Amino acid sequence: MTLLDFLNRKHKEEAPEIVPVLPRDIYRQSSLDLLDVIAPTALKIGSRELELGEKFVRTFYTVSYPRFLSDSWFSPVIDLDKVLDVSLFIHPIETEQALRSFQKKVAEVQSQISERESKGLVRDPLLDTAYQDLESLRDSLQQAQEKLFDVGLYLALYGDTKEEIAKTEGDIRGILDAKLVYTKPALFQQEQGFRSCLPLGSDELLVNSKLNSSPLSSIFPFVSFDLTSDRGILYGINRHNASLILFDRFSLENYNSVVFAKSGSGKSYATKLEILRSLMFGTDVIVIDPEREYEQLAEATGGRSFNISLSSENHINPFDLPPVKEDEDPKDILRSNIISLVGLFRIMLGGLSPEEDAIVDRAISETYALKDITGDSDFTGAEPPLLSDFEQVLSGMEGSESLIERLSKYTRGTWAGFMNQPTNIDLRQQFAVFSVRDMEDELKAIAMYIITHYIWNEVRHDMKKRLLIIDEAWWMMKSEDTASFLYSLAKRGRKYYLGVCTITQDVEDFLKSPYGRPILTNSSLQLLLKQSPTTIDVLQNTFNLTDEEKYLLLEAGVGEGLFFAGMKHVAIKIVASYTEDQIITSDPSQLIAIQQEKSRHAAEQK
Repeated sequence: MTLLDFLNRKHKEEAPEIVPVLPRDIYRQSSLDLLDVIAPTALKIGSRELELGEKFVRTFYTVSYPRFLSDSWFSPVIDLDKVLDVSLFIHPIETEQALRSFQKKVAEVQSQISERESKGLVRDPLLDTAYQDLESLRDSLQQAQEKLFDVGLYLALYGDTKEEIAKTEGDIRGILDAKLVYTKPALFQQEQGFRSCLPLGSDELLVNSKLNSSPLSSIFPFVSFDLTSDRGILYGINRHNASLILFDRFSLENYNSVVFAKSGSGKSYATKLEILRSLMFGTDVIVIDPEREYEQLAEATGGRSFNISLSSENHINPFDLPPVKEDEDPKDILRSNIISLVGLFRIMLGGLSPEEDAIVDRAISETYALKDITGDSDFTGAEPPLLSDFEQVLSGMEGSESLIERLSKYTRGTWAGFMNQPTNIDLRQQFAVFSVRDMEDELKAIAMYIITHYIWNEVRHDMKKRLLIIDEAWWMMKSEDTASFLYSLAKRGRKYYLGVCTITQDVEDFLKSPYGRPILTNSSLQLLLKQSPTTIDVLQNTFNLTDEEKYLLLEAGVGEGLFFAGMKHVAIKIVASYTEDQIITSDPSQLIAIQQEKSRHAAEQK
């Protein structure tokens, strides 16, 4: 029997007779039809399963449902890593017909209740509940709030052996039994059950249960959804349905993102991939890199890498000012810069008393005035003062002795080469990396503050599509001033076409900061990769994760996690092409192999 024979067996009268094609006939014709390709080599119909060639198929159906069905209760079956077909047949019932049936049923139940009362029997809760449900549903049908349907739900399981099918059936029935949804195998109806599960739209089993609209909607199997937009870059693959996660962060309500992940989970890899793809779409990218992980990427893409350390040739003067634009007031720019510098000195000097805060504020204004920089004139192009100039002004002010003593290590002491120099960095390239790996840990937060302040001045001066990535942002969350400045960037960046991406592995420190959650709130995109057990509960409460999502993050592989865009989120897997992987990898073994290959190639050229 051919497959088409089998499918049309019920309609022999309408369908033309099919003559089996023997192998010798196919050989003589020297051609294969589609039917020959898809038909099984053999077909055997049994009482509990079918044999299709070397495969076994078993069909079963649902027979009863509980009083209440929760949303997505069928999802665990759909998400099973098993080969199965699901057919859902929905036969609408006319409301008028349903109401007549309900009237009879209500009368029967009411009669049983009255009979028990007349006999003096104890009230039966089951009858009372049935009566209330029937009346409630009848009201909903009468008011057109609900409709009634005959629903058939069939499942066909595939396997290489009967034992494999039996195990899969046990797993599925266990899931459904726990939800009080009961099933039965299609005994001696496997042929009809199999045809009912094929994409033919033919319900041959006709094992239906009556359901109204609300519980019927909970069966809908396509519970996963696409999280994508019409344009943007590829962030990864949706693990629910293998669709692409495409987004343009600059088309969202704000352009910021947050990445939380433990060490070694692939957060830097995912970020480099976004950088590489963003550069292809003309976005300028600036990275504050605490571990010199992005230098290879900068070299491969023609960007610049600046090493910020005590012995580095690259310097940033914190007293730099952006040029004054036509629509800006010099007083506002100068005032904003003075406020940022007071915050910087608060970090550098280990805190300021109210008196010291006032002295520092006045000294900064006078230091600028020494260079003829005031709010009454355009100071564009003026030479900014240095930290030593500030120290000189401070030394002439009463009550500044303690401040000068604490400041001396930045001007004349061990740390003098760090910031007491004119700026010699040029940001006029598409990709720039500021590395602070070689900076002492005591100065990393200060260095990151100065770098972000310098970047902010550049962003305000020259508006273009930019992405600022701050890796290991927990360094900046240690101090309230640096955390406040980072929050200011995230909040105001949209006005200047700037997206801020904060990356951290120390989730608790980040969220404990008074600015941690506001930064998170002001980020349209969030990426959660593999987490440690010590931080997962904090994340579960912060992001309202289900227990399944919690365990997904605990057991995720490298580059796997959850991707949030607004109120929606999906499971994501970060994927890269071979060429992208060679450029962005931070795996030591891969880096050594790449370096050896470069050395071998260089030796061959010589």
